[in-house]
Amino acid sequence: MTPKNTTDAEDNPLGVLDEAASLDTAGIGILGATAQVSVTLPKDEDDDLADDGVVDGEVVGELVIDPPRVEEQASDARPVETPAVAAPRIVRPSSEKVIDAVVVETPETPETPVVVEVTDDARDQAEEAAVAARFLARASAEAPPSPSTSAPVRTSVEKENRSVSAPEEKKTVISQSTRTTPRTDVTLTSKRLDDLGESSRESADLLTADRLLDPHRVAKPEPEGAWSHFLYTISGRRINIGDGRRARERKALSARIAAPLAGGARFVPVLSRKGGVGKTTITALLGMALADAREDRVIAVDANPDRGTLAERIVRPHHSKSVRDLVRIHDDVKGYHDISAIVARDATRLDVLASDSDPRVAEAFSDSDYRDVAGVAAHYYSLVLTDTGTGIVHSVMSATLDLADQIVIVSGLSVDEARLASETLTWLETNGFAEQAREAIVVLNQSTPGTPLVRLNELESHFATRARSVVRVPYDPQIAGGGTIVFANLLPETRIAARELAALLVEGLRARAA
Repeated sequence: MTPKNTTDAEDNPLGVLDEAASLDTAGIGILGATAQVSVTLPKDEDDDLADDGVVDGEVVGELVIDPPRVEEQASDARPVETPAVAAPRIVRPSSEKVIDAVVVETPETPETPVVVEVTDDARDQAEEAAVAARFLARASAEAPPSPSTSAPVRTSVEKENRSVSAPEEKKTVISQSTRTTPRTDVTLTSKRLDDLGESSRESADLLTADRLLDPHRVAKPEPEGAWSHFLYTISGRRINIGDGRRARERKALSARIAAPLAGGARFVPVLSRKGGVGKTTITALLGMALADAREDRVIAVDANPDRGTLAERIVRPHHSKSVRDLVRIHDDVKGYHDISAIVARDATRLDVLASDSDPRVAEAFSDSDYRDVAGVAAHYYSLVLTDTGTGIVHSVMSATLDLADQIVIVSGLSVDEARLASETLTWLETNGFAEQAREAIVVLNQSTPGTPLVRLNELESHFATRARSVVRVPYDPQIAGGGTIVFANLLPETRIAARELAALLVEGLRARAA
């Protein structure tokens, strides 16, 4: 190193010593750096610098830089915010031993710390170096932050006991590093994983039409309704405003009827305490409305111990099989084909199991027979409707009510018929079927033409206080004729009433299951 006042100072890459009044307070300058550090050397009369390290008032030494090494951060170190600071070069005489090291990590090369060794023979000189390092950290913290530093720089003082030349010597490490917050990537996963558990693979059922097809290029179905269809036709099938109001209401009612029913078969008996009120007719209408809108199987069983007429109202009279045939083979039924040979089916896909037409054996259909039939029907049908016959104390009624999931009570539009229907609810409440009575559906069936003599609003108000729902079924001449009922040929208001009854039944069964 050359003196500061020589002309070759600019060509020397090493640092120089400022001129000072005494050797004990020498200033160390850094050329080409952004900071300076001053080191005050302790006074020692036997300092080797007095003889060998002084040339014309200047101290000449060499800079020793050890290979890079990674130091562990002490747990008691306190981070201090500081901008980027150039590593100081400290000059020492070559005759001294290395006991202290200062490690400074610069922002330019944060992964490779620069180790500069500061030497002295005394232990207190290491403490002086630590004081100088803390002073440098405070000075750097008070300086304005460098605009080139994109992340905060933290400086910490780390102390570590290392054996260099003596067991009692101690090494003080100052590390400066740049830390950034790790970035958390968002991983997109498929909606449904496959059996291998790989989130990047989708199953085939995710390839739906709603996902793949462009809705602007998919042709809408032909609209229903007079005005909508007329506009669609005269525009050359280019203007499709959708279904009319009645079509939308009809489709919404169909959706209510077709709602899925979880679990096993549901049993729905149709009751009345007086004959001639239309119990068999309501059973037929309800079964047709259910079978016409639903995808699963629906069966109507004529469990009248007397001569029942349910099959005659639904299918033509040529069918000869009856419930007695199913009772005989109920242990040998292996599949639906065994039942299909006994039941009859109408145009709505409603299966009907007729009662025995022989009056001599009709009374033999008992409680146990009904349970055998119900056990077979429960394996192949989702809904089992039962026409129970007149009264509620006959031989089949006990099993019918025990299996009932929901009850339908039919009342005629006269004073005595309405009173008997209300008494039926009372009998159910007092004989262990109070819950079924509260959830029952009461049907007010008009079997004669013209305006009824009773006030229907008063009847509805009364039964609404005792049952869950009340439905009116208007007079229909096809039904009044007593022949086979064709669901498609009924009056529109009759079909709507039957479908509303079916929708209320399905909603009640779903609410009970929930």
